[in-house]
Amino acid sequence: MSLSIRNQIPGTVTDIAAGEAMATVKVRLDGGQHVTAAITLDAVKDLGLAEGSAVRAMMKATEVALATGRVEGLSIRNQIPGTVSDVATGGAMAAVKVTVDGGELTAAITKDAVTALGLAAGSPVVALIKSTEVSLANA
Repeated sequence: MSLSIRNQIPGTVTDIAAGEAMATVKVRLDGGQHVTAAITLDAVKDLGLAEGSAVRAMMKATEVALATGRVEGLSIRNQIPGTVSDVATGGAMAAVKVTVDGGELTAAITKDAVTALGLAAGSPVVALIKSTEVSLANA
């Protein structure tokens, strides 16, 4: 199956905390970072997820925000450090490719944000992704 979601990083499920309708699934990415995905219990069952399951963590480029360092006092749990490898700007938007341990992420952000943050190839950044914006697929 082909998907338009380009941000796909392999990992392994390390924990599942189930609620009444939703679950938080913690994943250790192949690069060593950890992300949390908030998905439905039905999705956990349909995917057959359990500790040790191989998965791909996926997130749309429009759901990846960038910061120039770790951010404290924020509800976003997924903060993945990396280095900008490419910036492609258009009239209003930019696609910023970020190399992270174990893969690459693309963030679709405004051209103004690129300028304000001073982003260029080689810039250290932290990718910020809400757990509700992380999807999981079997690897």
